[in-house]
Amino acid sequence: MASRLSAVAVGVVLVLAVAMGVKTMVFGDEGPQRLPPPAMNETTTAHTETAVFAGGCFWGVQTAFERIKGVTGTRAGYSGGTKETANYQDVSSERTGHAESVKITFDPQKISYGTLLQVFFSVVADPTQLNRQGPDVGTSYRSVIFYTSPEQEKIAKAYIAQLDAAHVFKKPIVTQVVPLDKFYDAEEYHQDYAEKNPDNPYIQVCDIPKIHAIQKEFPELFQEYKGKQ
Repeated sequence: MASRLSAVAVGVVLVLAVAMGVKTMVFGDEGPQRLPPPAMNETTTAHTETAVFAGGCFWGVQTAFERIKGVTGTRAGYSGGTKETANYQDVSSERTGHAESVKITFDPQKISYGTLLQVFFSVVADPTQLNRQGPDVGTSYRSVIFYTSPEQEKIAKAYIAQLDAAHVFKKPIVTQVVPLDKFYDAEEYHQDYAEKNPDNPYIQVCDIPKIHAIQKEFPELFQEYKGKQ
């Protein structure tokens, strides 16, 4: 991610973006596309639920889901490892088991868990990249759905099977579906990083295209970022 990229590395990212095309670099060969909705979805009377997704650098995942109506809060953090290693320096070593993750609080009466999955697979992350997203390489950038209930597990696994059966991607989906053990907040400077640093070259190349893709592919769900309430 950009905070640990040297000026040379940032330049390489920009050159790659031009050479590969932003769509390919951020979204894979298929580019952003609205995928079919899940055939299985949840039924609940609750007004608050939590989802945890990992799909590359948490800056882009967080800023994307903050643009979705029905999402009431987000936090960037770490999942998959221990409390002792839940910090940026250790996670960057790629030896902690953690994935950069985003905890999403949402109102299931306004947006379903299945629709969040649809957005995630359509425009937030490329689920066919193993242990990487675009220029970011390592297990901390792997694609993971950390489910918080048996129903979330069933919906996520069924949706992946549905998308694979329909061959919507040229390659198989490698997104993991695992139970959430713990979610640890990342350092405060990582929270809303893309919102606070919109002119950062990394944000310009890797994260702003996600916002544009949501606005184009899911106009009925799109909302402007309003800041923390």
